[in-house]
Amino acid sequence: YVSSGLKVDVHVFFFTQNVQYMFGVVGIPVIEIAMAAQAVGIKYIGMRNEQAACYAASAVGYLTGRPGVCLAVSGPGLIHALGGMANANTNCWPVLVLAGSSDRNQEAMGAFQEFPQIEACRLYSKFSARPNSLEAIPAIIEKAVRTSIYGRPGACYVDIPGDMVTSKVQESLLRTVPCCLPPPVAMADPQVVSQAALIIKNARRPLVLIGKGAAYSHAEYSIGKLVNLYGLPFLPTPMGKGVVPDNHPNCVSAARSRALLYADVILLLGARLNWMLHFGMTPRFHPDVQIIQVDLCAEELGNNVKPAAALLGDVNAVVEQLLDCLRANPWSYPSSSEWWVYLREKIKSNQEVSKALAAQKTLPMNYYTVFHNIQALLPEDCIIVSEGANTMDIGRTMLQNYLPRHRLDAGTFGTMGVGLGFAIAAAMIAKDHLPQQRVICVEGDSAFGFSGMEVETICRYNLTIIVIVVNNNGIYSGLDEDTWKEISKLGETSIVAPPISLLPNAHYEQVMGAFGGKGYFVQTPEELQKALSTCLADQEVPSLINVMIDPSSDRKTQDFVWLTRSNL
Repeated sequence: YVSSGLKVDVHVFFFTQNVQYMFGVVGIPVIEIAMAAQAVGIKYIGMRNEQAACYAASAVGYLTGRPGVCLAVSGPGLIHALGGMANANTNCWPVLVLAGSSDRNQEAMGAFQEFPQIEACRLYSKFSARPNSLEAIPAIIEKAVRTSIYGRPGACYVDIPGDMVTSKVQESLLRTVPCCLPPPVAMADPQVVSQAALIIKNARRPLVLIGKGAAYSHAEYSIGKLVNLYGLPFLPTPMGKGVVPDNHPNCVSAARSRALLYADVILLLGARLNWMLHFGMTPRFHPDVQIIQVDLCAEELGNNVKPAAALLGDVNAVVEQLLDCLRANPWSYPSSSEWWVYLREKIKSNQEVSKALAAQKTLPMNYYTVFHNIQALLPEDCIIVSEGANTMDIGRTMLQNYLPRHRLDAGTFGTMGVGLGFAIAAAMIAKDHLPQQRVICVEGDSAFGFSGMEVETICRYNLTIIVIVVNNNGIYSGLDEDTWKEISKLGETSIVAPPISLLPNAHYEQVMGAFGGKGYFVQTPEELQKALSTCLADQEVPSLINVMIDPSSDRKTQDFVWLTRSNL
C-alpha cells in the first residue's frame, strides 16, 4: 500500500504530464499536495491570493504551451480562483486548477467549506471533473492537461475530495497514463488558401492583423517572412506585439485607427473580432472590407462578420501554406503606393504629437513623459507586463516589444489585478531558462492595489522584478493633494470623494521596502531615469518605482473614443 495516495498521484500524474510549475495558497485539505509536488521536483510557488495564483499559472501556460497548476483550498479558495479561470478561458490560455473539496462521506451535510465546485467551474472551464476513485486520477489528470492545450486552449478543473488526500491505494491497481502528445497541427483547406492568396494579391489597401494566437502558435518566423517578402503593413494586437518587432518599418501601430478604417483586405492572424477589434464593424472598419480569418477554432470563423475566406488551422501552419501559394507567382506590394503614403503620413503625425507630449517639461509629469523615459532604458529582450487603464493603453503605444510573447497585459477579459501574478510567472520561467532576462511590471496605482501583497511573494522568492507604479492618485484620474485636503475639510464622516479618487501621493514603494526589496519615490524625469538605471543594474533584489504624475493626465486626442464610437 502507498502511504499517501495523492503523494504518489502528484508524482505519477502531474510530473508525467510535464507540469513544471504550481502556484497556490495552501490550507486544509491541500497542504500535502503542495508538499508532494515539491518532493517530486515540481516548482511550488506560494502566493498570497488564489486569483493571483491562477493568473500566474495561466501565464505559464501561455509562455510555455504547457499548463501551470493553480492549487486552491475548498470553498472560498476555489471561488477566488474562478476569476483567474475565467480570465484564462477568455484569453485562451491553458491552465489546470486543482482544488480540495469536502470529504465525500460528508456531502450535502454542511461540511466545512462545502460548495458545488464542479458545477461552479463548468461555466469557466473547458473541462471540470472529480475522480470517482484514486485509481481514476491518472486518466482524469491526463484528460485535463490534454484538454487545456488541445483545440482552443483554456482552463480545466480537477476536484480532489479531502478524504482522497490521505487515502491509501494498492499500487498495482494504478493505471499508468503516459504524457499526452503535443497538440496536433491542423492545416487549412488548400483551395481556400489559394483563394485567400488571390484576395491578398488583388488588395489595394492590405493590412495584416497579428493577434496573440499568432504568438502562442510561434508563428513569428513565418509571419516575418510574409511581411518582409511582400511588403505588407501590419498591426499587432497588444499581446501580438513582438511577433514582428515593433520597430519594423512595416509596423503601423502609430496609425491604428486609419489602418483599420481604410484597409480593403485584412488578414486576421490568431485574433478575434471582439470588442478589442471593434467587432470588425463600422465605424471602425470600412463597410466593404474583406477579412481573411485564420483561427484554430471553427466556431470563431464568421463571428460578427462574414469572412471573404475562412482558414481553419494552426496560425503558423496556415501562414506557411499562404507563403507557398504566394511564392508560386512572385509579387510584392509597392512601398510607394498611395496606401503606404497615407499610412506613413498618419504615423508621422501621431508620433510628432506623442513626442511633443513626452517633451513637456511641466511637473507633475504626464504619461507620455514617463513612458518616453522608461522606453529609453529598457533592454530589448525584457518581458513587459502591463495593466491599468491609461497606463496600459498609452504604454502599449510607447513601450516597444521586439520579441514574441514578451508582453502580458489585461487581455481579452480586461482583467485588472493580473500584473503581479503574470510577472511572477514570467520571472520564474526566466530564472530557469534566461537568468539575465528582466521582467518589468508597469502598473497603474489602482491596478497595483488589486494584488499588491504579491510583492511579498516576489521578495520571498527573490525574483528581481522591477515594478513601476504610474501613480495618478486614482482610477482613470485622481485628485491632487490640495483638492483632497479641501474635500477633507467637510469632516471625516462626510468626505465626498469622487468614486474614481484614491489617496493622493500614496507611497507604494514602501510596500516593497517592507519585505526587503528596494523602493523609489520619483517625481521628475531625472529621478525616474536614475531610479530605473539603478534597478536595471541591480540583479540581486526586487524593486518598485513609484512614479508620481499629474492626476489629470490623459491620452492624446483620439479619432475615435474608447471602443467603437466615433468622435467625428
